[in-house]
Amino acid sequence: MKNIVLTGLLSVFLMTACKKDDQVAEKSLEQQKIEFQSKQLEIEKQKLAIEKEKMAYEAQKKADSIVEVQKAKTAANNSKPQVIRETKTIYRDRESSSSSNNGTYADNGNSSTGTTATKKKGMSKAAKGTIIGTVGGAAAGAIISKNNRGLGAVIGGVVGGATGYTIGRAGDRKDGRVQPK
Repeated sequence: MKNIVLTGLLSVFLMTACKKDDQVAEKSLEQQKIEFQSKQLEIEKQKLAIEKEKMAYEAQKKADSIVEVQKAKTAANNSKPQVIRETKTIYRDRESSSSSNNGTYADNGNSSTGTTATKKKGMSKAAKGTIIGTVGGAAAGAIISKNNRGLGAVIGGVVGGATGYTIGRAGDRKDGRVQPK
């Protein structure tokens, strides 16, 4: 009988001990939720501060551009207009002949009498860069990706091609083949 009573008391004691652990665990979960929510609130405050800074920057940028436009207008109003006294007509893609020049005229920045359009020959640097970047990126992707070489080659080719195109396009802009934006 003593064993049964003792076992009963021990089981009641264990049950109450387990419930206390659950309450502690529940409290710690609640504390974690509160901490998480406070961190989220802090992040939102930081995002709001960044947006305020961005808006202030945009407003300052607009104000600066308005001032620059006003300065340009005043500078344009203060400068005297240039008067062109004589002009010379130049025909493109026409051979220069002695009959086309009937007198002396002002040379308005054109030093030759018969200019022809210069055509760009060959592949652009953007195309060369794309090809080289694609091949190099595919090779590097296949080497780096040990488990799936095909997927690595495809991803490397796309990334390499885009990078090569960007670098080649910059070279074309520098050479004058493509007009800068």
